[in-house]
Amino acid sequence: MATDIKDTAHAVDAAAVMGLLRTRPRLLALGEPTHGEDTLLDLRNELFRQLVEQEGYRTIAIESDCLMGLVVDDYVTSGTGTLDEVMQRGISHGWGTSAANRELVRWMRAYNEGRPASDRIRFAGFDGPLEITGAASPRQALTALHDYLSARVDADLLPCTAQTLDHLLGHDEPWTDPAVMMDPARSVGRSAEARQLRLVADDLAALLDEQAPHLIAVTSGDEWDRARLYGRTAVGLLRYHHWMADTTPARLARLVGVRDQMMARNLLAVAARGPALVHAHNSHLQREKSTMRMGGKPLEWWSAGALVSARLGDAYAFVATALGTIRHQGVDTPPPDTVEGLLYELPDAHYVIDTARLVTALGDTPPAPRVSPWFGYAPLDPAHVTGSDGLVFVKDARQG
Repeated sequence: MATDIKDTAHAVDAAAVMGLLRTRPRLLALGEPTHGEDTLLDLRNELFRQLVEQEGYRTIAIESDCLMGLVVDDYVTSGTGTLDEVMQRGISHGWGTSAANRELVRWMRAYNEGRPASDRIRFAGFDGPLEITGAASPRQALTALHDYLSARVDADLLPCTAQTLDHLLGHDEPWTDPAVMMDPARSVGRSAEARQLRLVADDLAALLDEQAPHLIAVTSGDEWDRARLYGRTAVGLLRYHHWMADTTPARLARLVGVRDQMMARNLLAVAARGPALVHAHNSHLQREKSTMRMGGKPLEWWSAGALVSARLGDAYAFVATALGTIRHQGVDTPPPDTVEGLLYELPDAHYVIDTARLVTALGDTPPAPRVSPWFGYAPLDPAHVTGSDGLVFVKDARQG
């Protein structure tokens, strides 16, 4: 079996990845089984660089706040700001401190220097303005959308004035209170003002669609794309806050589902702009239902990848990443009867694996599921191997 498995493995490069795919996908997604490991991110950077240079991909989207990502996009396309400022203000979840993420942004800016706009690579965050402890105020998205429309359509068509909108939003602190995650009663997501804001957001987003011929004619493509991003984000955030205030057993499942729905809509918008590379946790990109335990309860939901794949078909491709060890987190050599354990016997540091041939090599006896001793790492589910278009295997994640 080991010889057969070795025959499924190739060096990690753009040619090996593209060789696994039936067609050139519009969205090519690379997953990771844990966050914050620069070993994985360095490999992502090199692979994405090759895919940009050799295959013509022109957007790189990562699991980061979609509104903050506009700061990074401005920097890599036009040099607005400094790299230090951009890494602090443009990437969420604390990942702006990652040396590998910094190198990605630096390289994107260097690549674009002197190139015509049509050939520049773009950056996108495709997560909502969300953290595990809560969500942002809808102020930024709603105000920006209202401002965009106010400058371009008759005031009588708007559902409210800017002053009324500001009054309904109130102070930002109640929206962003981290205690809400554990105490729904503290949420303002189902207040009278929040219910009114959901109607306002819906009306503003609808007006954006109704006035599309005029708006597209009088604004740039980037302005139009950003207005639609503000609309998606405002509607999604208010829905998320609504479920933050819920007290039923459905609360957590609805929250993770709404988050991935927001991710999916952002990815579809990125795909509409042209060929894009995507990087996020495997659980956000896989085609199967995602599962996790939160608050002691099992959750199940359709990931952004599953939602996008249902819409795009072969125009979406997903390559998962599996990992051998993260010794500095207590994740040691994988058991030999797991997928990771079998691949760990290969001699080199990382590979692209042909999953179709891997399934054949594994034979009729399915590998055992690996169990992680650390909550921050999600082992590969053997049942999901056939749902990915390929697999990147990294033997060891090294600290520092």
